[in-house]
Amino acid sequence: MKRVSTVGAAAICACAMSAIPFQALAQDALSTRTQLTHATLMDGRGRADVDFSAYALPANASAPGETFEGTLHVSGKVGTRTIHLEPGFLSRTQVAAARTFPDDFDYDFVQDGDVLLPVRRGYIVTSHPYWDVVLEPGRVWSEPGDRGYSRAALPFALVQKHMNCTHYGVMTFLFKRGGAISHAAVQIGSETCKYFKLDMWGMLDAHYSPHPVANRDAVIAAYRQNQARRLPERPIAQLAVDYPGTDPAKLAIGESHARTLYGLVVDGVNYVSSCPTRHGDYSYCGVLPFPSYSTAKSAEAALALMAMEQRHPGTTELKVNEFAPASGCNAESWDGVTFRDLLDMTTGHCDSTAYMADEDAPKVQRFFYATTEPQKAAFSCSAYPLRARPGTTWVYHTSDTFLLGDALNRYLRRLPGEAHADIFRDVVDADIYKPLDLSATARVTRRTADAAAQPFFGYGLQFNRDDMARLALFIGQDHGRIGGRQILDPGLLDLAMQRIDGQRGSVVTSYPEFRYQLGFWARNVASIAGCASPAWVPFMSGFGGISVVMYPNGVVYYNVSDSGTATAFDWGPSAPVARAIRDYCH
Repeated sequence: MKRVSTVGAAAICACAMSAIPFQALAQDALSTRTQLTHATLMDGRGRADVDFSAYALPANASAPGETFEGTLHVSGKVGTRTIHLEPGFLSRTQVAAARTFPDDFDYDFVQDGDVLLPVRRGYIVTSHPYWDVVLEPGRVWSEPGDRGYSRAALPFALVQKHMNCTHYGVMTFLFKRGGAISHAAVQIGSETCKYFKLDMWGMLDAHYSPHPVANRDAVIAAYRQNQARRLPERPIAQLAVDYPGTDPAKLAIGESHARTLYGLVVDGVNYVSSCPTRHGDYSYCGVLPFPSYSTAKSAEAALALMAMEQRHPGTTELKVNEFAPASGCNAESWDGVTFRDLLDMTTGHCDSTAYMADEDAPKVQRFFYATTEPQKAAFSCSAYPLRARPGTTWVYHTSDTFLLGDALNRYLRRLPGEAHADIFRDVVDADIYKPLDLSATARVTRRTADAAAQPFFGYGLQFNRDDMARLALFIGQDHGRIGGRQILDPGLLDLAMQRIDGQRGSVVTSYPEFRYQLGFWARNVASIAGCASPAWVPFMSGFGGISVVMYPNGVVYYNVSDSGTATAFDWGPSAPVARAIRDYCH
């Protein structure tokens, strides 16, 4: 994979895609394009993968002469190349299915200036046996040599069904408003997925049905509102200029081939890396949807419980067996287990107290591959025997976090006027994500595939880099407040953010410098940062190598990678960089 490079020479990157100016060109200017040309797209030739720059806005582009509004349908065969596969995670049947493209790719789009907007965002469940789809805003432009057609590029992701593994692609095609359209070139060359990496490319059959989209104004308004709230971005190399003495190179942790993106947020500015792929840099890094994996335990489950505690004091101490989603939780062994115990992962139920032994055991696949609420709840309530008094022993279980979401949903629906409420839609999104104007993709969660449609809670979200940066600022710097309104219970949040001396949370087995409390991790970085006394820093963590670190001085560091090695998770090198910007040792 190509080494991570800076995102550009300019000091500040435009937040809105439409902010990039087009050059004025004579209509008879000669085309300089050598890949994915007009001829290639029209006759469907060129079936090899190319550098992703071929899918990007070129220097000689001009404003689009056509407007895309209506339905795009693509289908066909693709070429694939397996880069890495861990057979213990996927069957042969799954791998064979993953090497095909969804035939029901059939979605509506509208255009806002030079931006192509999908009407549906977030997870789109397909009929494909392996892939679901996530669509992101793309670009539309004109360039010499396209013979009166406009050119569109659409970033998208294919996501493993019921899981979080995400593979990043771009599609490009030529079109005219009357419905004329070329073939659609499609390519995938990177992912955030520890156990399965593949390239995909091809020329697909495309059909364009122009028609007015009923909710076009709402789609455009939502996009513009999100763009207005995005943090200004600067390339990561600019950090050394703005804050002399910092070394941005230290922020590129883990193996280069496994990196998706990383960045540092300082005083409201997001210093960002590029998004490297196996075929050059990804051209739509700002909207790349990376998977939450277990950062959802903090960014969804913890925030849900803290928001409910703020709304309804005493929620954290409710007993799980009073809101049991499965009969196993009505057993005597669950007596005394509270909602907070679920978030703390101190229910006392486990097979082993060794670090991650339960989470990595083969039987946990029954939980992850279960598709209905009863199946996941039954595992959560019955898979592990009681071995310790509730609240005393930490053992990591994603099933505990799912159980918390299920129990919170049932409690919420017992409240007056809330019979049809949903814990994600009406609490997490309504109280936090929507007021923050996070992207439309971030505001959709994975759910069970049954009538219950229970949010996964322990995983199953997608964020772009701006979503995660602003969410981390809300949690850390803004102390859980939006527009002066306290959304999260301040007492619980202070505990999670390590602001209360002597209450650091559960010791993480075999790792004395780490703690876990209320869905958040914490690490003592004193020896790394050169502090004379303990310096506890809270962070979120996700499968493969995802970290979101909230330093006490307001600096946020995030890294998305997928090798699963210790170096991918070790965000320690960012500690002295953050301290060089503003001291946080006490």
